Amino acid sequence: MDFASLDTKDCPYYLVTRASLSITAEFKRAFAAAGVDIVKPAYLGVLLCLWKESSMDETLGKLGAPEGIRLADLGRRAGLEPSTMTGVIDRMERDGLVCRDDDPEDRRVQIIRLTDRGEELRGPVIAAVDYTLKKAMAGIEPERLEIAKDVLRHVLINAGRGGLE
Repeated sequence: MDFASLDTKDCPYYLVTRASLSITAEFKRAFAAAGVDIVKPAYLGVLLCLWKESSMDETLGKLGAPEGIRLADLGRRAGLEPSTMTGVIDRMERDGLVCRDDDPEDRRVQIIRLTDRGEELRGPVIAAVDYTLKKAMAGIEPERLEIAKDVLRHVLINAGRGGLE
């Protein structure tokens, strides 16, 4: 397959980028409509990872303060480079969604935790994400969507970004 075509409708990079930008713009609109525009689309990977961890803690019956996730592990799970991750966490902390603490076992390591506000926004943000993605994926048969997701995961592996956790 030749990817050197100048025709944008045949360039996978162009198509993926345009789709991503379009969905990001829709997320912004959906978050504003839901009254959760403090959440930016760039926060989603981090929030989804933290909410998943929080749900696992609830399922396992852990009591007390949530343990959080090491910054480096969270960045890896969210698929963000360390330099990007630092800026995202800075903004999320400023917006009151997460807090960071030193790891009591290693002061060089930071632990990222959801704040009460970050946890409270889970429902409305997930609803807005669900609405947006259902709208964007309308008319695509579930089997084709599964194939598309598998292709994108494979692209991530080929691009050296590894698998998704």
